[in-house]
Amino acid sequence: MREKFLRFEHWTSRAALVTACAMLLVAASLGMFQIITRFVLESPAEWTEVLIRFSLIWMVFLGIPMAFRQGAMVSVDVLYRWSPARVRRLLDGVVALAALTLVGIIIWWGWDYAQRGKVQTMAGLEVLSMFWAYLAMPVGGLFSVIAIIGNWLDPRRLELETAQ
Repeated sequence: MREKFLRFEHWTSRAALVTACAMLLVAASLGMFQIITRFVLESPAEWTEVLIRFSLIWMVFLGIPMAFRQGAMVSVDVLYRWSPARVRRLLDGVVALAALTLVGIIIWWGWDYAQRGKVQTMAGLEVLSMFWAYLAMPVGGLFSVIAIIGNWLDPRRLELETAQ
């Protein structure tokens, strides 16, 4: 069961990271398009600014699960290094519980914001509801829950390996 969950977690974290990278590509491309239309063509496209913000929000919330999975999100390096092995596992549980609590709050309020944002439109792009921007919080949070549990089951400490 543990191995099946870790395979599922690997797939979901990878999918979230690939989508986050795609959102970065979209934001960068739209930024270049905006520069060209504004300064070369002298006819700015105001909708690009809104979509850049939209894609950056999604990029952040879909990039967080990989940070959790790599153990780089909540850093308690000094305490972890000074602790014996028994205490380290307890510390892992406390950190995972704290992260799950925070992500649970983000999911709860993010869904509430998304529901309230259904009636609000994006300035400059009135065809899209703010629901789609706010939805990044609960979606990213759900991916993060899976990554946090995956890191608790199979801890990785990549920030410890690269620390000086």
